[in-house]
Amino acid sequence: MTWTQVYDPMGSLALSALIAAIPMVVIFYLLAVRRAPGQVAGSCAMISAVLIAILVYKMPVGLALTATGMGALYGIFPIFWIVITAIFIYNMTVETGQFEIVKNSIASITDDRRLQALLVAFAFGAFLEGAAGFGTPVAISAGMLVGLGFNPLYAAGLCLIANTAPVAFGGIGIPIIVAGQVTGIDTMKISAMVGRQLPFLSVIIPIWLVVLMAGWKSAMEVLPACLVAGVAFAGLQWFSSNFLGPELPDILSSLAAIIGLAVFLKVWKPAKIWRFPGEPATAAATATQGSDLTFGKVFKAWSPFLVLTVMVILWGIKPVSAALDAVTIKWLVPGLDKVVMQVAPIVKKPTAMAALYKINWLSAAGTALFIASIISAAILGIGPSRFFTIFGKTFVQLKKPLITIPCVLGLAYIMNYSGMTASMGLFLAGTGKFFPFFSPLLGWLGVFLTGSDTSANALFGNLQAVTAQQVGVSDVLTVAANSSGGVTGKMISPQSIAVATAATGLVGKEGDLFNFTVMHSFILALAVMIMTYAQAYWLSWMIP
Repeated sequence: MTWTQVYDPMGSLALSALIAAIPMVVIFYLLAVRRAPGQVAGSCAMISAVLIAILVYKMPVGLALTATGMGALYGIFPIFWIVITAIFIYNMTVETGQFEIVKNSIASITDDRRLQALLVAFAFGAFLEGAAGFGTPVAISAGMLVGLGFNPLYAAGLCLIANTAPVAFGGIGIPIIVAGQVTGIDTMKISAMVGRQLPFLSVIIPIWLVVLMAGWKSAMEVLPACLVAGVAFAGLQWFSSNFLGPELPDILSSLAAIIGLAVFLKVWKPAKIWRFPGEPATAAATATQGSDLTFGKVFKAWSPFLVLTVMVILWGIKPVSAALDAVTIKWLVPGLDKVVMQVAPIVKKPTAMAALYKINWLSAAGTALFIASIISAAILGIGPSRFFTIFGKTFVQLKKPLITIPCVLGLAYIMNYSGMTASMGLFLAGTGKFFPFFSPLLGWLGVFLTGSDTSANALFGNLQAVTAQQVGVSDVLTVAANSSGGVTGKMISPQSIAVATAATGLVGKEGDLFNFTVMHSFILALAVMIMTYAQAYWLSWMIP
């Protein structure tokens, strides 16, 4: 027996979309206004979504609860598995005193907080996004900034905003690849189109970060470094996405930014060192004046992050990941698999939604990080007893995110399986010739709900293509805009907020972090919306 999604249960698409948006309103209100803890906001939004699915969309109770439960399981594995292993590696370096040397080595390049943010949040975070994605870059880079002495709220917020530039090509290009699969459009064309949108943001993100940290005047003092990072990143992002494909833009762009900044900072220094208000000259700056910062010590201190990087890249290589995936445990969720039917215009023809829960315990990014932690423990001289003690402390540290993350994933899944997300998407798709303007907003909505540009493309990619054909604009443009607009929603996605607060010790302060990033999300989303509209009608020569 199957159940068919109904996208307009109220007989008015506007009213149906409004009701479908209630869980979003709930989580916005609780985080932004009430500043409620993430586990409270996430669970309330999830419960409201389940009730609407059952009472308004007439989804069978068992079906609604099963879909929500499946989402919660994905929140535990692989998402929470990534978070706990990433923070575990960071905690090992702190417990052994090695992170002090990491701090000193970064300060030897620059102890200016503005430039440290560019190196760690923007450049290194983008590298991790390209190699792994799914929360890894924010968990690692935000934790590193806190260890360097950054205010936790700034560390988390800066890393979330910096993560805008690389998200569309994250995880070795998987969001673009999925967009091509669900729409039938040539992946290379989508990659090229995204590469003709995001570089405009990539150039300004480094400046944006520094202005947010230190103000416009202080940002102008390091403008040359911001331009080196932004132009190097954007230039390689454009070239690789247009001529090499979607797999390598983040890796190549971030390496260009890291190398460009490191070389540039050897020959250029800001006129004065900027630190947070009231912050004294750092111990790291003093330490680097000594002669004890040897190559051997620095290499050992950085070894956990080097091993992490190697493992993440290795796990991202297709033959390796395919071999590791061979031992995946696959579970067709009873009572949900092939029970929910999607219909046009969300899909081209009636399609039964699969409900496959995969425990890819070997190929998961979190497993790569866990193996990296074992290797790192051997390098740092951490014995089995201490290893498990630190892991236990990390688990205790993340008790609340273990509630928050499954709740927000449960929210995403019930909204998807019930058709609530589709109702909002169809409402936006009904804007006629203005659809190119609202097209990126669909991606923003998808990433806000799911925390993933990949999931947003799978959710709305076909709707973008079909609507574009109906209103007479390029489907390549609107599908690409789904991904480009989606990146601007990543910084306020409840899933991303939960990961960032877990990494920086801000658990319970999710509302503060949401308020820190929400306006930037809206502004950047608006920029992509205007850009897409212009490319649809006035700059159509930019469309491949």
